[in-house]
Amino acid sequence: MSIGKTAAPVTELRGVGPKTAASLKQMGINTMADLLRHYPLRFVNYPEITEIGALTDEEVGNPIAVHAEAVRELVRRAGTRVQLCTGTFSDGSGELIATWYHMPYLRNTLRPGRRAVLFGKLNAVGKHFELQQAQIFTAEQYEKLLHRPVPQYALPKGIGEKTFAGLMEQALALSPPLCDWLPAPLRERYELLPEDRAVREIHRPEDMDNFAAARKRIVFDGFFRFLYDVRRMKETLRNEKSAFVFDAQAAMTEFSARLPFTLTDAQKKVCLEISRDFMSGSVMNRLVQGDVGSGKTAVAAAALYAVWHAGFQGALMAPTEVLARQHYRTFSELFGEAEDGPRIGILTGSTRAKERRELLEKLAQGKVDILIGTHALLEERVVFSSLALVVTDEQHRFGVQQREILSGKGKQPHVLVMSATPIPRTLAVILYGDLDISVIDARPAGRTPIKNAVIEKKDRPKALLHIKREVESGHQAYIVCPQVEANPLTSLENVEDYSAALRTSFRGKITVEALHGRMKEAEKQRIMERFLAGEISILVATTVIEVGVDVPNATVMMIENAERFGLATLHQLRGRVGRGKEQAYCIFVQGKKSREGSERLGLLQRSNDGFEIAAADLKQRGPGELFGAVQSGELTFGLGDIYNDYSVLQLAKEAVDALDQADFDLPVVHKKVVL
Repeated sequence: MSIGKTAAPVTELRGVGPKTAASLKQMGINTMADLLRHYPLRFVNYPEITEIGALTDEEVGNPIAVHAEAVRELVRRAGTRVQLCTGTFSDGSGELIATWYHMPYLRNTLRPGRRAVLFGKLNAVGKHFELQQAQIFTAEQYEKLLHRPVPQYALPKGIGEKTFAGLMEQALALSPPLCDWLPAPLRERYELLPEDRAVREIHRPEDMDNFAAARKRIVFDGFFRFLYDVRRMKETLRNEKSAFVFDAQAAMTEFSARLPFTLTDAQKKVCLEISRDFMSGSVMNRLVQGDVGSGKTAVAAAALYAVWHAGFQGALMAPTEVLARQHYRTFSELFGEAEDGPRIGILTGSTRAKERRELLEKLAQGKVDILIGTHALLEERVVFSSLALVVTDEQHRFGVQQREILSGKGKQPHVLVMSATPIPRTLAVILYGDLDISVIDARPAGRTPIKNAVIEKKDRPKALLHIKREVESGHQAYIVCPQVEANPLTSLENVEDYSAALRTSFRGKITVEALHGRMKEAEKQRIMERFLAGEISILVATTVIEVGVDVPNATVMMIENAERFGLATLHQLRGRVGRGKEQAYCIFVQGKKSREGSERLGLLQRSNDGFEIAAADLKQRGPGELFGAVQSGELTFGLGDIYNDYSVLQLAKEAVDALDQADFDLPVVHKKVVL
């Protein structure tokens, strides 16, 4: 992007005072360039106006527009949490009901006899059609919206759609043409728009064809930069000789002999590959892919034990404090049997100042052998004396540069990254091109396959009875809901009401607790520790437990509104049970039936194999939500999605390879992008 007005602060835009600037800053928008890079979340195509009398059941669930007037004065109802404003509207051909939440002023705006265009998703309530939270336009306003996609953005707090759109219009008008960093021959080869045109078109496309072309270029850029970084890392590491060369096989064998279980052949194979890396003289960069519960932690522990045995330090970084503490407990137990075993420390965001200071002093002096923690390990104050191995758990939650930062705390330490996210091997090779790939494709012996069931809401009482019986026999259960609290705009289950209802139903010895992401970290930690200790019988939670504590005593997972979650999220959630020797169950409650939802849940009912699920999903319906990205946003590249935009990802990889072959030169210095 060229310098000039694009580098100017947003405060130069009309209407941006200190308060608005502060709201924009919270979303990372400080300059006009930042504003232009704040791409739309989605686009709305406004349909032609339909006569109410022509509406049919087939249109339920689809967005529609009607030009109608209120038959009578709108009725306002005030509840404890919700204010409803509802009315009947007619266009002469028929009537429908419209309802708005928390908009009581509409009673004065939509007076009887005043015509307006109402746009929204059509619902059926009994024998009547209904619009909820319909957008309201004059006929003239709506005419301007027809026949072109209208962008919708993630809005900063306190800034409405019209205000934000006005700021974007100013930025587009004031910004000079962008200086394209891709050479013209490369753009021509891959049929890419110039960057300036793509950025402008993405905000104000004339039609869907123009939007698709603009999006392709912007998605390509995100993938290209990521893959370029990956390739650069691999080239750097390929030439790096390791300062930590040692024979790890004897130490790994010694460690595995101390385990209370026998490693699977797949685990032994990966341990051997890691041992060879340690002996090779080059820096190890290895990805270990293993399905949920396949035993990746034991492999990581063996590698860290070998590093300690050789006289060096190791580090393990987990994405959440809950998972970091679980690893700390697990490693303390596994290494506890060793004579003069490794000294283990834990560092998280909630580590108290005094403890942190003492821990970091010991770490720098070499008095901590293995440090386990969260992103806190990336802090500048964290200094190792001889860091030889970096392990990152749940690799898909960390970007390339985060791995670089942690690795930079040693003299090119070995790197081991672990992922339970199912990625077909061909895709893994693209995304993790800087890593050698190992796969643990077998579950530890003694674990019984999970029994799966897809049920409807009417079958819920039977499922809850099953959960009650499991709990009464001494086991524990998870119930997952998609929302924290009730939302009047949806009929989705929520954690607060669900847990309250269960407490009323399951009186006596059955203890029910709620857990969700809005809680403070200390509170979440306390609840998870109580669940681990068996003090909580049923944990009602959001997907915050997707990556969580290993509770072998938990035998049932019930997921409400399962059709709302991505396949990988569902598979990860299911992996919270079946960690012990007892039979485990996963119950998927389908709240809203659809052919696609039934097919996807049917796939999970038939198979417990995450890699099979990933491959089948790609084959069955092409790109999808294998990462549950709708809920978490994980492994996204700006506008790009590795599954929905797989063809563009392949083009970007081909373009990076073309650079290696000296077909093209970049005319400007490549700027790294933090993912």
